[in-house]
Order: sequence, then C-alpha cells, then structure tokens
Amino acid sequence: MKIRPPRATISDVAHAARTGKTSVSRYLNGELHLLSAGLKARIEQAIADLSYRPSQMARGLKRGRTRLIGLIIADITNPYSVDVMSGIEAACREQGFTLLMCNTNNEVDLEQHYLQLLSSYQVEGIVVNAVGMREEVLNHLQQSLLPMVLIDRKIPDFPCDVVGLNNAEAAETATRHLVDNGYDALLFLSEPLGSVNTRRERLHAFRQLLAEHPQVEHENTEVALHQPAALDQALLAFHQRHTGKRCAVMVANGALTLQVARSLQRLNLHWGRDIGLLGFDELEWAALAGVGITTLKQPTWQIGFSALERLIARIEGSGLPVAEQVFSGELIVRGSSQPLN
Repeated sequence: MKIRPPRATISDVAHAARTGKTSVSRYLNGELHLLSAGLKARIEQAIADLSYRPSQMARGLKRGRTRLIGLIIADITNPYSVDVMSGIEAACREQGFTLLMCNTNNEVDLEQHYLQLLSSYQVEGIVVNAVGMREEVLNHLQQSLLPMVLIDRKIPDFPCDVVGLNNAEAAETATRHLVDNGYDALLFLSEPLGSVNTRRERLHAFRQLLAEHPQVEHENTEVALHQPAALDQALLAFHQRHTGKRCAVMVANGALTLQVARSLQRLNLHWGRDIGLLGFDELEWAALAGVGITTLKQPTWQIGFSALERLIARIEGSGLPVAEQVFSGELIVRGSSQPLN
C-alpha cells in the first residue's frame, strides 16, 4: 500500500528556506515589503518543492475570522430545502464564505450535536432552514449565541431575523383563484398546525378571504405526513360531505401535495375532473401528473440567497432591528384547478 508522505508544515518551509517561521508567515500574509528579494525567492522555492498548502482555518482563527457559515437543515430530502441551500451556497461563494451543512433528520439529539460541532469549528453564523423542523428541535436553537437567521419559521419569544414567503398574500392569491374558478367547497389541508407560523398564516388568510364569500363552504384538516390511511379517510369524507358541490383541496406544502396526489389516485378521484387541487411549492413533477397540478411557487433560491446576505450583515455588526423579510410567490396554473363541469 502506498503511504502518503506527511503534510509539510510552516516549520518545514522555514527550514528549507533557511529562515524563521516569522518570515514565512509574513510571506503568506502578503507582507512582502518586509522581505528581501532573495528571501522571497527562497521561500517561494521551498513552498513549491514541499507542495506546502497553508491551513485556511488556522489562518482565519489567527485573525479572528474563519469565514465559515453553518447551515442546519431538518430534512435534506425536501425539494424546498435543496433549492434554498442552492441560494445560500451561491451567496457564500459571492461573499467569500464556506458553507458547512448539517442535516438533522428532525432528531433532537442530532440537532444538539450539530450545534456543538458548528461551534467547535467556530462558524461565524448559522442559517436554520426550519421547514419541517419539530418545535422541540427549534427550541434548542435559542441556546446558541451566534448570529442566526431563520428560514420559513419564527420561534415564539426568540428575536431573530426571518426570511421566507409572504404567506398571507400567497394563500389569498391561491384561494381567490379557486373561488374565481367556481369551486364552492374548499378544504385547507396541512400537517399538524402546532405553533408553525407558516401553516397558521396560510390558514388564516384562507379563512379571511372566504369570509367575503359566504356561498363557499370551507374547512381545514390536519394530517401527519406519512399516514396514508388517515389521509385517504380525510379526503374521501370531505368529498362525500359536499356531494354535488365543486370541491377543491388546497395543500399547505409540497411534501404533503405528493401524498395527496397518491391518495386521490387510490380513491380514484381525478384532479381537474372530479376534484380541484392546488399545492404550495412548485414541484418538478407537477406539470407531468395527469392534467398538471396548479402550484404556488416560492422564490426558494432568492430566499436562501437573501438569508445569507442578512446573516453576513449581522456578522459584520449590523445594528438594525430584528426583522422579517418576505417574498411574493407565483401562481403556476395548470389543469388541476380548472373549472369543473
């Protein structure tokens, strides 16, 4: 087995260049005016001969900066999270930071572990993509003293910058679309509300708009993500309760929209013909499923990019008050929400 030679150190470079470590450090830090031409040439040659690569983390720590950003994600399999992370990575590259991503898989112990791990790496700040994150996991974040920005969620009594969708505007747009297309029985379907502000804000806007349309019957149901029997029962009961009505389902997020589509197939209810369907979050497969599924697209990349910009402002000492930055969504109309006969 081939043995890799040990990595060269700054002491090795100094020895090969016949100088001290201080001179090598000055060279690496760009203080070339303090070195003679001959000494610079010897150090350059020693670095090349030894294939020396300075530790960026060690140099950063010496200056009090690591230029590392931590990202905590609850569920890396969620397409929303992947798109947001892409925006964060782009902003990191533009600003000269490196991203360390931790996927907690919604486990409290892992979340605690990653917070400690990121602290040990001396990250300068943390972005928390809280979509799908359980409340007990979120509560532990308040123990961190690092600059932090939350995506998608607010934590009660925790003053922290938040970046996400304008939920009230988006839900109003989606609800109005269904009403305008003649649906007169609407179901708002979400995972358990708990204290998740995104779900509650969307439900509140749904109810608020429908208060202006008393002819439209409406209700809401909460179903856990991976409970197909409960989901089938909820959808079938809604459809049967409103026999003779033009029924439609508004789904609060993309992960649940997939489960609803599967459930409707099991129930032999065709979206765009037997029942209307509209889901939050644009999904790659939405245009390919039957007549297509209408979605409320979030500007996920921009949300991630802006979250990182806001975090860097905090790292640089911004004294602005804690704030929420929201973006408008875009309704992508497809056959699932077309007027029913």
